[in-house]
Amino acid sequence: MCLAFPGKVISIKGQQAIVDFDGVKKEINISLVPDIKENEFVIVHAGFAVEKMSKKSKNEIDKLVG
Repeated sequence: MCLAFPGKVISIKGQQAIVDFDGVKKEINISLVPDIKENEFVIVHAGFAVEKMSKKSKNEIDKLVG
């Protein structure tokens, strides 16, 4: 089983980005989602952004995990 977490991209430098996971900021690799922009949301697994997601989807996940 794999766990992935949604976060908001705060800044981008090359193929690295700072992503905010509800107040916890981590540097992650965005090479798998090259079209991502600041203020968009991504799903992150093992230090890599693996998928772009909508704000609506992020909010729905937040409701489920409380």
